[in-house]
Amino acid sequence: MSKGAPPENTCLFFLLIQNTNCTFMKQWLLSIFLLALAVACANSTIDKEDVEDSKPDGEKIFKNYCTPCHGLYGNMGAGGAFNLQESKLSVEERILVITNGRNAMTPFKTLLQPDEIKAVAKYTLKLKK
Repeated sequence: MSKGAPPENTCLFFLLIQNTNCTFMKQWLLSIFLLALAVACANSTIDKEDVEDSKPDGEKIFKNYCTPCHGLYGNMGAGGAFNLQESKLSVEERILVITNGRNAMTPFKTLLQPDEIKAVAKYTLKLKK
């Protein structure tokens, strides 16, 4: 092995990276990285539909958490649950009841996020006769 030659088991790629005079290789690697980044980000546009889908679905949440007592249409009344079809509560009052509970109703402040509670409260207005 000569004095300036690399050891036989050294990777050529490693030698090119270490060589400070090899600006072409560094530029080439940077170009490949930027191209890969551009391709990865090409389909990352945000559609209005995607933003709307991120809002909580009050009906879905109601069906998951509330139907065992209130029923699908809000009028089942199991375990003393209030008939939501006859409720005169405002959205704000419904948010308080859902958040903190009332009588035998479980408080949902630890189970649901505030925006989810608001979505359920708004949905329950649709159940009124």
